[in-house]
Formats: sequence, structure tokens, C-alpha cells
Amino acid sequence: MPTNALQARPFRTEQDVRSEFRRLGLSISDWARSRDYSVQLVYQVLAGRKRCLRGQSHAIAVSLGLKAGAIGSMSDLEKTLTLPHCAAKEMGITESHT
Repeated sequence: MPTNALQARPFRTEQDVRSEFRRLGLSISDWARSRDYSVQLVYQVLAGRKRCLRGQSHAIAVSLGLKAGAIGSMSDLEKTLTLPHCAAKEMGITESHT
């Protein structure tokens, strides 16, 4: 059994997503509004008119299961990229002064 949830669930197609909304009797527009997503952008993502590389289109695609990824913020990225000096030293990373 895979330990990564992304590996366990195959990605959905646009048709899979639309079918699931119909099966559950839910509106795509209501889903978008309940998550503070632009309704128009959700429909553009589902139609394949957006590349979904960053921002809200990325978050929509990940939320709908259309692509792998994580939904984060700039502060999450800054925390990930910031490596304290003492931790860098312990990992054997030294500054290059060339």
C-alpha cells in the first residue's frame, strides 16, 4: 500500500470531475464560491484553458484532483527556503566566497 496519498489516487480528468459533480448533485459554481475561487477561473481550468502553474488556477487544479501538488502561500515558501545558519553548518553547507 503506497504511503503517499498522491500515489494512491490517480489524477482525474475534466470529465471525471464534471461527472462527480453531477453524481453528487452539486454545482461547480457553488463549489467554487464556497472555497473563494473565481467561478470563471474554475470553468477555465476545467476546460483546459489555463496551464495551472501557480496561483489560484494551480490551487483549483490540485483541489479538484486534476494535478499533483500542494497548496501553499508565500510564507510557506519562505519557511521552506530559509535555512538557519546553524542548521546549514550541521548539514555541512558552507558559504562560497568566490
